[in-house]
Amino acid sequence: MNARAFQAAAILAALIGSANANPVSRQAIITGAGGNGRCSIEVIVDGAAEVEVSGDMGLLTTISGQPAAWRRFQCNAPLSHAPVDFRVVRIGSSRGTLRLLQDPRSTGGRAVIRINDSKGGRGTYAFDLQWHVPRGGGWAPGPTVPPPSHWPPSGGSPMARAIQSCQDSVTARLNRDGYAYVAFENTIPVDNPGRHDWVTGTAIGKRGFERTWFSFSCSVNFSSGRVRSVDVRRHW
Repeated sequence: MNARAFQAAAILAALIGSANANPVSRQAIITGAGGNGRCSIEVIVDGAAEVEVSGDMGLLTTISGQPAAWRRFQCNAPLSHAPVDFRVVRIGSSRGTLRLLQDPRSTGGRAVIRINDSKGGRGTYAFDLQWHVPRGGGWAPGPTVPPPSHWPPSGGSPMARAIQSCQDSVTARLNRDGYAYVAFENTIPVDNPGRHDWVTGTAIGKRGFERTWFSFSCSVNFSSGRVRSVDVRRHW
């Protein structure tokens, strides 16, 4: 391998490692259905990943393999800061393993689940977080638990909707171009006065054995959560 090829391989390995190290945040869709607390989560994993949940925010971090991706994060209420009878219930396939690394009953409402995918390629993992609170078994909100400092800020409900809508639009655009799997390296809200709100970032799209980096920008309205326009371009 000549020096130029070796340098290119080293840069690619560093970029892949950086993508794996970058967590992807997501705010839960809250249904407000009541009853015992429940969050339904579905992610795509190739290798190993960790899902962290605190309140209504989730963080998906790739530990090894291709970048993990969110498929679903829906709760009838934010995860309680003091859940009772908390448990992780796996849904469907027996592929790979799920393990509770940090129990929210001992961390003030922070749950961390480790997923190890034992087979080649990507696997879909679906599971529920279930709990109830004292006095009646139904959900009752506790004090707001601030997300860890390493989480990207949600910026309030309309901003969170705008960020999620932007990511959904980028995913749909890349899916349409044949990229079956999309993972976001980073997503940055830019809150400017007037009609100049933006969400920008980079994403990785996978099509067959091809992995491509993209940059994207969405013109949004952080007051309403509406996306005005979306632009997606190859990063190089």
